[in-house]
Amino acid sequence: MSEPVSSAASQTLPTPPQVSERPKSVIIATVAWLRDLMLSALIAVLVILFLYRPVKVEGTSMMPSLYDQERLFINQFSYKFGLGDIKRGDTVVFWYPEDTTKSYIKRVIGLPGDTIAVDDGYVIVNGKKLIENYVPLEYRDDRSYAARVVPPDQYFVLGDDRISSNDSRAWGFVPRSYIYGKAVFVFWPPERVGTVR
Repeated sequence: MSEPVSSAASQTLPTPPQVSERPKSVIIATVAWLRDLMLSALIAVLVILFLYRPVKVEGTSMMPSLYDQERLFINQFSYKFGLGDIKRGDTVVFWYPEDTTKSYIKRVIGLPGDTIAVDDGYVIVNGKKLIENYVPLEYRDDRSYAARVVPPDQYFVLGDDRISSNDSRAWGFVPRSYIYGKAVFVFWPPERVGTVR
């Protein structure tokens, strides 16, 4: 026969230990943080692969707009999928027509169907002198180039530093299929950060 337990005795019995909710919430927060980090990394990779790509400028042919060793992002999405037209004044990256293992960066001057000439260093497009505020006088040369019509699906490109640029004046036009990006933003060095004009 069991002994009766008084109410006073039952009040002194130990209570079962409480399970802490803190470690569980820390684990959930850590998993959520890792998930967000992985998602952010995936988005960054997709953006770099399909939208923007970092490139390094090598050489001085685009001075003073772009300097040697600057790092910039190019937009390769719009040109690759035909969502954006190549316009006069765009700074583009393309495979060099005489050696497609090399990439060049130049400014688009002539569009398909344009008549392009250079007279004493000044560009003439369809009979009119082109206003080129991006080429200071000290970067101009005095070369001339006989008038030519830009063929369909090709472009006439020049470097902004006309004195030292190896461009369409020397080797001709760039096929549309060789152009794979538009320069949009300088991200290095810090003092040069900004959009490409």
